[in-house]
Amino acid sequence: MKKSKFLFILLFLALASGAFLYFRDTAPPQISLTPDTGAIAPGRPLILALDDQGRGLKNISVTLIQQGGAHPLLIKSYPPGTLSARENLSLDNTALTEGPFDIVISATDHAIYHFGAGNTAEKTLSFTFDKTPPIVNVTSTGHNFVQGGASLVTYTLNEPVEKTGVTFSDRFIPAYKQPSGSYACLVPFPNDLAVNDFVPKIVAVDTAGNERITGIFYRAKKGDFRQRRIDIDDRFLQAKTPEFQSLVPNAGSPLDIFLAVNRELRAKNRQELATLSLQTSPTPLWQGKFLRQPQSATLALYGDRRSYYYQGRKIDNQIHLGIDLASVAQAPVIASNSGKIVFAGYFGIYGQCVVIDHGLGLQTLYGHLSQITVTQGEDVTRDQVIGHTGNTGMAGGDHLHFGVVVAGIPVNPVEWWDGTWVKNNITSRL
Repeated sequence: MKKSKFLFILLFLALASGAFLYFRDTAPPQISLTPDTGAIAPGRPLILALDDQGRGLKNISVTLIQQGGAHPLLIKSYPPGTLSARENLSLDNTALTEGPFDIVISATDHAIYHFGAGNTAEKTLSFTFDKTPPIVNVTSTGHNFVQGGASLVTYTLNEPVEKTGVTFSDRFIPAYKQPSGSYACLVPFPNDLAVNDFVPKIVAVDTAGNERITGIFYRAKKGDFRQRRIDIDDRFLQAKTPEFQSLVPNAGSPLDIFLAVNRELRAKNRQELATLSLQTSPTPLWQGKFLRQPQSATLALYGDRRSYYYQGRKIDNQIHLGIDLASVAQAPVIASNSGKIVFAGYFGIYGQCVVIDHGLGLQTLYGHLSQITVTQGEDVTRDQVIGHTGNTGMAGGDHLHFGVVVAGIPVNPVEWWDGTWVKNNITSRL
């Protein structure tokens, strides 16, 4: 009797254990595909993610269905214990033709459920196969660039796009869609880029991922920049470096602090200007030419090639990327044109600084201020007082550093002070 009872208990435990193992994993694998709908170009990758936290993945099959025909894309098995997998699928070299198609994904795990067949998940996703790049029609003419200057390129596209603008060297300058439906791209010619390396081309990538690159007719001229010597003495270092000591804590002597600021902090501020340029209106906020600070003398020009000397020894080289203007101490500073304040505060080498967005990636910078009278997010009008001149930041005396920035790249303000140039190269094309 006791033996029979013991055998019954063993049988019960065996059945319970078997049932537990059998029903332990009844959930099918999880399937996700990115993107999961819309138009797809041949070169755009599809990212397939699989997950099974039970017994793990066993196999996967991916099939393309178009007009009744089936085209296998991927068949793969996984070793036991594979809890997740990621597959890059490509539509290159497939038999698809342009038009709608489906992707059918079937994934099975290693579970013993369904009498050893495992759990299977199946997902069907619908797409459109598109292998035709957008058509670009350039509508602007006479693109005349001077090194350190800018020009406006306008064009139309025949379909919606996810990215478009002008590219040259390793730069991409975004274009902005206008109310008319056309695209406008304000293109800077960096002052430190050789003429032969400046080859602007329009790029357009449609929503499927097809890319079109189109050249434009243009002229590019070398800029004429001055060579300037800047002598740094101990008096200047003692006066200016305490302001920056906390920003470059690893620098030691006043000269080390100056060099760190002149090199590293300057480069960082340039990167921050590029980030600020993304905070721009897609349409112009300005009208006509830009105003020059009234009754002010020019102390330094845009593009000056500066060599810095200390105790007769050259210690650094930098390029001046604005125009320095001075009149009287703490003179009122005006907005050169209408726009929106995207920055108002302390800004590294520029000290107390204001940056105004004028739309299309065009912004103006007002540096070394002693006082700021506007706030970030505020709309300002042409000729409105936004602060007062000073000598904050890397300034050797009271003055205004005035800069014009296009897509984060400083350009020559002189062009924007010229009403004829603004009309011929910018506003007439809008």
